[in-house]
Amino acid sequence: AQAVNRSIFTSAVSPAAERIRFILGEEDDSPAPPQLFTELDELLAIDGQEMEWKETARWIKFEEKVEQGGERWSKPHVATLSLHSLFELRTCIEKGSIMLDMEASSLPQVVEMIVDNQIETGLLKQDMKDKVTYTLLRKHRHQTKKSNLRSLADIGKTVSSASRMFTNPDNGSPAMAHRNLTSSSLNDISDKPEKDQLKNKFMKKLPRDAEASNVLVGEVDFLESPFIAFVRLQQAVMLGALTEVPVPTRFLFILLGPKGKAKSYHEIGRAIATLMSDEVFHDIAYKAKDRQDLIAGIDEFLDEVIVLPPGEWDPAIRIEPPKSLPSSDKRKNMYSGGENVQMNGDTPHDGGHGGGGHGDCEELQRTGRFCGGLIKDIKRKAPFFASDFYDALNIQALSAILFIYLATVTNAITFGGLLGDATENMQGVLESFLGTAVTGAIFCLFAGQPLTILSSTGPVLVFERLLFSFSKDNDFDYLEFRLWIGLWSAFQCLVLVATDASFLVKYFTRFTEEGFSSLISFIFIYDAFKKMIKLADYYPINSHFKVDYITHYSCACQPLDSGKREFY
Repeated sequence: AQAVNRSIFTSAVSPAAERIRFILGEEDDSPAPPQLFTELDELLAIDGQEMEWKETARWIKFEEKVEQGGERWSKPHVATLSLHSLFELRTCIEKGSIMLDMEASSLPQVVEMIVDNQIETGLLKQDMKDKVTYTLLRKHRHQTKKSNLRSLADIGKTVSSASRMFTNPDNGSPAMAHRNLTSSSLNDISDKPEKDQLKNKFMKKLPRDAEASNVLVGEVDFLESPFIAFVRLQQAVMLGALTEVPVPTRFLFILLGPKGKAKSYHEIGRAIATLMSDEVFHDIAYKAKDRQDLIAGIDEFLDEVIVLPPGEWDPAIRIEPPKSLPSSDKRKNMYSGGENVQMNGDTPHDGGHGGGGHGDCEELQRTGRFCGGLIKDIKRKAPFFASDFYDALNIQALSAILFIYLATVTNAITFGGLLGDATENMQGVLESFLGTAVTGAIFCLFAGQPLTILSSTGPVLVFERLLFSFSKDNDFDYLEFRLWIGLWSAFQCLVLVATDASFLVKYFTRFTEEGFSSLISFIFIYDAFKKMIKLADYYPINSHFKVDYITHYSCACQPLDSGKREFY
């Protein structure tokens, strides 16, 4: 398979797509990359005094922002990014420091290695080292932590210490720098998580092997050009209170820049955080070997981006997450397997099955063996068979149990009564209850689908009515005839299962379902009008009725010869 280039002015093979195909298609024995928790911290002034890192957003799959006022989190929503921020991020990766598989065990060590690398490559001046290090080791205040009231003496001590750090020429000495950077009143460099982290209930939403990706952005007044670094640690390390939850950090993105562009820094931080939550870029970030691999991952993300024109939608509107997430396997398979890579805007050539098709999943593939599909279904379901039942032994499942019970009972009563009218009470409410209970229990035990609601439906009612009329017209025993029909239907189901005929379902579309639904709806509407017309014939309407003569009407009872009374 060849990767199709995004541009129409260059060759047909895209180097970036080829690079991604090589990265994702490379076979290794390492386990799949773990789930990432991404946190965005911004350098802000707390209480108008000192600068601290303040958590403003977080990602697992979707973005959550700290609402205005800083007291609560927003609902998870789809992150909407500006196209300019993505291009700016690409430039940051091109020009910044890229340090992959860094061996470090603490935050000060990580910061020191980043700053030294920037100085060696000429991206940072030597006299800026202490100021950048001081800024990167500022305290991190998370959303779970409220602002603490401090005494005037503490505030004065903090301000004076910061002033000496940036103005005293003696601060260039290693002793003074070390003393300032390790001051507990200014910096948060503990390797152990704090109590607030350990008590954070948000940890329940993360898997046990989750790792963190920290994004630090902010503006400072001592830099003339942006300070940019992307770091991937060799092993995930717990970096103290750097993260809201006690999760080891694997990735670190830092962007410090001159004053006046705080909004741009914020949007670039959101862009890299959203990329880290994207499944394809997430895998590329773990497997990247150099800067070009990361740039290729951004190019792939840009190729899948859909741009909304300005002025035709409100960017302040938060897009709710979809109920069912589209799988990223197709994007991954485009680069790791034998599919032809199609970029955004290309016409697919999969020859689909029309709107509403079921796709070519494993469950709908024909095995060609006797009962092959049934055997595969049993193997797939066996590991989860018991858990489907004991998982319901939870108070949270009570509402679902009551809903299914009431849905089944009301259906049995409703259609049982209609069935009794249609079959002259040969089948009624009691029979409907018994049939629903027995068949429902058997189906749940042997089909492995305890949440499926079984009961009579509209098509069954129509069929029973027609069958009863046919039996009555031809002097057949209705119940005996119904038994033979059930046995014949069961035999046909066994033949379909044995021959894997269920794979034909993938060729069914919504047209088939809606055709049957329209037929049933038409039959019920026709029956309603038919019954109304019969009632009009049986109880004719007095068209000569006059309201003025209503007091002239009378009602009397007269005995008949048979001893019965007749009402008029």
